[in-house]
Amino acid sequence: MSRRTSILKALANAFKVIDGTAPYKTNLYGESHAKLKFWDEIEAYPAVYMSPGTEYREYLPSAFKWGHLAISLRLYVKSVENAATELEQLIEDVEKVIDSNIVLTYDIENNYETADIQIQSITTDEGLLAPYGVGEVNIQVRYPIM
Repeated sequence: MSRRTSILKALANAFKVIDGTAPYKTNLYGESHAKLKFWDEIEAYPAVYMSPGTEYREYLPSAFKWGHLAISLRLYVKSVENAATELEQLIEDVEKVIDSNIVLTYDIENNYETADIQIQSITTDEGLLAPYGVGEVNIQVRYPIM
């Protein structure tokens, strides 16, 4: 399995801790997936889907290099009461998981870990798709390439 795929699968597993118990406000019911789906394909809410984006390399002395992988997280909620509020709570929960997994082991056999995960941008539909809510969190993962 490629590193890109392994990192996405590890992130999807990390988001499964969002179960509605403190400190999380949302219960994902395990709906965190390392693949992309668009809002018209979603069957269960709330949900997190992700896809890898652009990746570049940073070459350093002693043949060391970093991989910088952009990942787009799509967050989906559905609520007749207030989808925008539920989406904001899910975004906060996702941010908590990212902050607590900056160093994320994505390959246990080879002991591969990320060195850093940073949120680059957060956007929402701003209530335009009510009763649905769609958000996008773009992150960048930095990991050593051996």
